[in-house]
Formats: sequence, C-alpha cells, structure tokens
Amino acid sequence: MDRALDDIPDEIAALVENLVVLVEDEPPADDPDLLGLYDGVALTDRLSNHAGALPDRVFVFRNPLQEMCASEDELVDEVRITVVHEIAHHFGIGEAELHRLGYA
Repeated sequence: MDRALDDIPDEIAALVENLVVLVEDEPPADDPDLLGLYDGVALTDRLSNHAGALPDRVFVFRNPLQEMCASEDELVDEVRITVVHEIAHHFGIGEAELHRLGYA
C-alpha cells in the first residue's frame, strides 16, 4: 500500500486536503467486485460552510485487488490506479472523464 501511495503523482497529492485513505478487506456486500470507494463531498460540490468537516475518505478493498493481481508489482499498480481514481472523485471528476483518462 505504501509503495502505491508513494507513486501517486506529486501534482495530485499536493492538491489533496482533508482526505484519508483507508484499507478494508472487503467491499460492501451489495458491490463485491468494488476495488475502491470515495466517501465525501467533492470539492466542486462543497458549500462555503464546509470548513471543519470530518475528512473525506477513500476506501481501498484489499481482497478484490489481491484476487485480480498475479504479482506484487501488478498489485501496486492497481492500488495506485484505484486510489487516483477515487481521489479524482474528490476533485469532482466523473466516471466518463476517468474512462477517457485511463483511470477506470
């Protein structure tokens, strides 16, 4: 996990504020193939009174990621892609744009 987070582009990491990345073994039961999840209010949707709120959260789901990867290097790449994908939601970037950018 640390290796994957270290590989997130500096220009993205520098813009992230009040966001935590958490690792859980399994995704929600209603979406068992989910690799990651953003839980928060996108920067583009925040109101001026959002200050002081708890951090937004990015969840990374360990077991589905490990099951889809054949090597540690592949796992590091997939975790990085998953975290960047979820951070993009933090910035208000939707699924269509993520597909276009190769992060979906």
